[in-house]
Amino acid sequence: MDTVHGEYKIPGGKLVVADIKTEGSGADASVGQAVISGDFFLEPSEALLAINAALVGLSTTTPVTEMAAHVARAAGPGAQFIGFSPEAVAIAVRRA
Repeated sequence: MDTVHGEYKIPGGKLVVADIKTEGSGADASVGQAVISGDFFLEPSEALLAINAALVGLSTTTPVTEMAAHVARAAGPGAQFIGFSPEAVAIAVRRA
């Protein structure tokens, strides 16, 4: 597994950091482990664990819009993203 790091600073918002361990290589690479962090707020806090788990298995080339939708579904319908968004998570992962 390779470990990669990506960051995305939302204009006027918070920093989102993605530390990813990848499996495979090139176009076949996928997320083997994900840790999302930053100076944002997410309620309920357990949603972050669900997001980290949901990223596992996704291709590292998954389009941002598709990955963001996956993140939003994983967080759950009642999740509140404060200072960031599912899209910001997806961008940080893609930059990793």
